[in-house]
Amino acid sequence: MLIAFTGCRPKEKAILTAEKPIMIKNKTAMVYTTETNSDLKLQLTAANISFSGIKQPLETEESIFINTSKLHQTFLGIGAALTDASAETFYKLGEEQQKLFMESYFSVDKGIGYSLARTIIHSCDFSSESYTYIDEGDTELKTFNIEHDKQFRIPFTKLAIAAAGGKLTMYASPWSPPAFMKTNNSMLQGGKLKPEFYQPWANYYVKFIKAYEKEGIPIWGLTIQNEPMAKQTWESCIYTAEEERDFLKNNLGPTLEKEGLGDKKIIIWDHNRDLMFERANVILSDPEANKYVWGTGFHWYEDWKDGTPMYKNVAAVNETFPDKKLIFTEGTNEKYDLSRIEDPKLAERYGKAMINDFNNGTVAWTDWNILLDETGGPNHVGNLCFSPVHGNTQTGKLTYTNSYYYIGHFSKFIRPGAKRISTGTTANHLIATSFLNEDGSIVVVALNQSDHAIDYMLTVDTKTTTLMMPAHSIQTIILN
Repeated sequence: MLIAFTGCRPKEKAILTAEKPIMIKNKTAMVYTTETNSDLKLQLTAANISFSGIKQPLETEESIFINTSKLHQTFLGIGAALTDASAETFYKLGEEQQKLFMESYFSVDKGIGYSLARTIIHSCDFSSESYTYIDEGDTELKTFNIEHDKQFRIPFTKLAIAAAGGKLTMYASPWSPPAFMKTNNSMLQGGKLKPEFYQPWANYYVKFIKAYEKEGIPIWGLTIQNEPMAKQTWESCIYTAEEERDFLKNNLGPTLEKEGLGDKKIIIWDHNRDLMFERANVILSDPEANKYVWGTGFHWYEDWKDGTPMYKNVAAVNETFPDKKLIFTEGTNEKYDLSRIEDPKLAERYGKAMINDFNNGTVAWTDWNILLDETGGPNHVGNLCFSPVHGNTQTGKLTYTNSYYYIGHFSKFIRPGAKRISTGTTANHLIATSFLNEDGSIVVVALNQSDHAIDYMLTVDTKTTTLMMPAHSIQTIILN
């Protein structure tokens, strides 16, 4: 069931500055809560919470501290991938559920306000089959067309753009070049792009962007290659750091500029956190490649070392290349199992990753499939996964998981253009991030990963209040 949300945005805008603390007289707060083991889903649980003078916490007390005098990166948006699987599932639902789906994801007032989306360049594992936009062997791309996408993905994307108010920051990613362009003569199982096809493949991106924009779908940016170090049973292609660098600076970058597409944001890496510093270092240390790069994209798979995700590498790239952006380009809970759909760990994985990634400089965060069916597909290689929302193609009903609400605690309240504010906590199980919206509201998102409810102090500069958070829950606190 979808909860009806209540908006809360002050009318006056504030000038974003890091010169001094943001002075908000007579601070009051509203608190929205989602508890994984209850029916409490993104609901207003406290209002008109007042602040008093600063209170010195004890070492045994749990606290969140906000310092508004230091502003960091500018927030771009939160969203998900509009894959073939998502689009095919969507069109198996009835019109009422379709409308509800679009509102629940893209409306700020009725849903969680997604403002970002990723699309795929021809097929990926979450397509019903492998396909490209050209005839096999067409090196000159004379047969290029996107007729395949006009059945489901393009109309689905247009509905999403409309539901988002007519604007959706959209970027595209390829999983593999056509088979004939690769060393293994297959779109699957890795392989590499043959050097003689570097330029035709660069031309392919141009064809795709222009074709989608002709359909009324603006493409803001693109990643060079999805997961360039993974040999997968599905569409995949391997690039070393040097190969990705050289393809970018010698072919893709110059080709986009030549074709009048030099404003498209190019994202490198688009793979896990473990090797992101190495990849960024090789490409961004080269001036000729660096000039084409907007930022580094990363995923959350297989980057756990000693049980802890490698957030330190996100921080390292941000520290080393502060003039470039960071964007989380893909993450999902793998190995779909209906019996685990209420498992708190699935949603907490999102909350923990989003808080840590934002606190380490990330400007945008992209979930994987925005919608999947009741099996965790469709997927042409059986790589079935969870999605925040599942559409049952047998009953025609939508299921909203805890992950949907956890993501919503960020996307609904932190709006594009916001600035991150310095935030600290006193316990490992209590983590938080905070942002200053352009309208002057301060948004704090806090996560309680423990098995017990906690009372905690929230201190914003020189003002303090005490709040309660249930076990395994997430809260958004909005200060007006």
